[in-house]
Amino acid sequence: MKPTLVILAAGMASRYGSMKQVEGFGPSGETIMDYSIYDAIRAGFGKVVFIIRKEFLENFRDSLGKKIEQRIEVEYIYQEMNSFANGLIVPAERTKPWGTAHAVLCAKGTVKEPFAVINADDFYGRDGYEKAFNFLVKDCNEKVYSIIGYELLKTLSKHGTVNRGVCEVDKSGNLKSVVERLNVSLQGDKIFCSDEHFPRQLPLDTYVSMNFWCFSTSVFDYIEKLFKDFLQQNINKPKAEFFIPIVADRFIKEKAGIIKVIHTSAKWFGVTYKDDAPFVQESLMKLIEEGEYPENLWLK
Repeated sequence: MKPTLVILAAGMASRYGSMKQVEGFGPSGETIMDYSIYDAIRAGFGKVVFIIRKEFLENFRDSLGKKIEQRIEVEYIYQEMNSFANGLIVPAERTKPWGTAHAVLCAKGTVKEPFAVINADDFYGRDGYEKAFNFLVKDCNEKVYSIIGYELLKTLSKHGTVNRGVCEVDKSGNLKSVVERLNVSLQGDKIFCSDEHFPRQLPLDTYVSMNFWCFSTSVFDYIEKLFKDFLQQNINKPKAEFFIPIVADRFIKEKAGIIKVIHTSAKWFGVTYKDDAPFVQESLMKLIEEGEYPENLWLK
């Protein structure tokens, strides 16, 4: 059974200022998602599932879905605020989805094979997908999940500070925790954080989570249980969000299993700020010139 790629695309692009998930960056108008799906197909994935807002469907299908539906199985799932709310009334002031873990939960019943989860607007590189595929087909089970770990230095922006989930890894290469570090930036040849945590300076080769996770379908029941508790405590907090690292942290602390940290040498890039767009375009062109991708991804 081939694994599935789940793409989280329901979030609001508040900092970038547009629906960046369908912004064209490649020479033939390719989105970052086009490259993600291209890499996933050649790695061996058998299906792509988009988690979107219902109002995005037409835009998604026109800009991306119709190009790939003949190349890989595609499904669309809606992340609605009342999904898995168990009858609780969502306050009217709630204007955004419940977060990435809730988005994954929305795929319950549709995704029936081991799967990887990525963000729609992040470029992860071929190596990441190949390692995720190998893990999903060989090692993934209800007690063994994984995260693809990126080197912090390869994930920074030249146009402002970023927030990063710093991975604490044990001697066996398993995840101990993910700590969200704020206002991370490169200053000279050193990386610093401006938040309440220590240390302020982080090693250049620190592993960080870029939200590239690998799960078995057993994770759905686990997320559903945690989300029920989360809603009981946060239903009236309009900005509260239920993130994948919350689930991962509980999974580890409750000793439900382990999460392997799988290192990738790939360079991550994404559009955190609008000024990042030219860098993304330049990076893609360099990869095309090196022969990693064709100029037109989907040209028959």
